[in-house]
Amino acid sequence: MMLFLFYLIVRLLTRPLVGRRGEASSKDLEILVLRHQLRVLRRKSGPPKFTPLDRVVLAAASRSLHRNAWASFAVSPGTLLRWHRELVRRKWTYGRGGHFGRPPIDAEVQGLILRMARENPRWGCVRIQGELRKLGIRVGSTTIRTLLRRSGLGPAPRRLGPTWSQFLRAQAAGIIATDFFTVETVRLKTLYVLFWIELSTRRVHLAGVTAHPGSAWVTQQARNLAFELQDRAAPPRFLIRDRDSKFSGPFDEVFRTEGIRVIETPVRAPRANAYAERWVRTVRAECLDWTLVLGHRHLERVLRTYVGHYNRGRPHRGLGLGLPEPPPIEPAPVQAREVKRRDLLGGLIHEYQAAAA
Repeated sequence: MMLFLFYLIVRLLTRPLVGRRGEASSKDLEILVLRHQLRVLRRKSGPPKFTPLDRVVLAAASRSLHRNAWASFAVSPGTLLRWHRELVRRKWTYGRGGHFGRPPIDAEVQGLILRMARENPRWGCVRIQGELRKLGIRVGSTTIRTLLRRSGLGPAPRRLGPTWSQFLRAQAAGIIATDFFTVETVRLKTLYVLFWIELSTRRVHLAGVTAHPGSAWVTQQARNLAFELQDRAAPPRFLIRDRDSKFSGPFDEVFRTEGIRVIETPVRAPRANAYAERWVRTVRAECLDWTLVLGHRHLERVLRTYVGHYNRGRPHRGLGLGLPEPPPIEPAPVQAREVKRRDLLGGLIHEYQAAAA
């Protein structure tokens, strides 16, 4: 409000000056504007920094000068108009800066609500509200619900069991996920890539590449993976896949025969298959977005090279910077001068290893 009052004072002082003697006095006001801008420029080096008072003075002066004289200002006409609009807005919003709605609840009360929700997973918002009322604390159930959702705690039925992410982390050692993604060749032909990823180790298996992912082809890739996994001491227990029609009944039956339960993700819920989705983003960002794919064989060769790098040469944050397929023997430390670079895919990817003795 004080700035707006100062603006009015400047307007009152400059308006008679221009209106009384016409063009000659208008030149005097232009000189005053230029002098004020020089003071702004002398304050420090670099681009001029206009304080709120500077903006008030220049905005008020601009309203007293004809627009043909605005060339004397160091800012654009649009900036002058914007400053004027801001001053008008300040006038009409003065004294209205307070927050509307209910006042926020105390931080200690918020902590108590979250504590009750975590210690009593079967309690709903109304149950927590009643418990607080017993203690003389009055909080609305809507406020409690908003706080729980903001803190990642859903309603009572959701808190009763583990979340999807908690389930995946707890059962990761027995889960594999699968998905398709597409690649366009230089001739704009669409190729489909099927892969598997083990959640516990992040190890990726490239199933194959095809232009026609029919039921027979997809089922055969399932048989190939089942044959590869059957010799393991601890075979997987779950397979996560989306509801793509390419995954037919025979595909699921291959895994059921091996004692692996097939879990379909919800409709339009890519986060339910987050590990597979994340790998697709990675292979695109690190490899495919930088490669012109010539055809089926070229894509398969590129992907097999990248998958080998991903499994045996690329550290993973989710594994504590370990590898999905770590070497059988921990490598001994080497001197920096003994490290050599190995180029993959024409130098697109680099791996570093100890030079041969």
